[in-house]
Amino acid sequence: MDTKLRGDIAEQAAVLYALKQGWGVLRPVGDRLPYDLVFDIAGRFIKIQVKSAWLDEPSGNYVVDNRRTKTNRRVMLRDVYQPTDFDFALVYLENLDLFYVFPVDVFISYGSEIHLVEAEKRQRKPRSTAYRNAWHLIQQFRMTD
Repeated sequence: MDTKLRGDIAEQAAVLYALKQGWGVLRPVGDRLPYDLVFDIAGRFIKIQVKSAWLDEPSGNYVVDNRRTKTNRRVMLRDVYQPTDFDFALVYLENLDLFYVFPVDVFISYGSEIHLVEAEKRQRKPRSTAYRNAWHLIQQFRMTD
């Protein structure tokens, strides 16, 4: 399965989840913006970047690139996201049908990749564990605005 199809599946899974919560979902026209979706939660607009993680067989970890990828006919450019590009990154693990919900500042604080550990093989939990299915972070976002 190519990366575009994986991305489409991840986006659709995010839309389905949001709709089941009763949230509005807006889609930008084209793919020039640094976010993929906007959730309308009680009149609050929240910019969402959706990523699909892949399974790294040797380590057993899921991996996601946390850089922006721009492509044209022959060149693929990667660049870092900025804190104003989106509010949350949703990282989808398709075969587990679950999301990691990262605030933008946490998402961009990692290096070029985020490794997500789903196996109970470590004594100490990685910091990403706090963001596993952490949808409450989106619901609480901007509650004081």
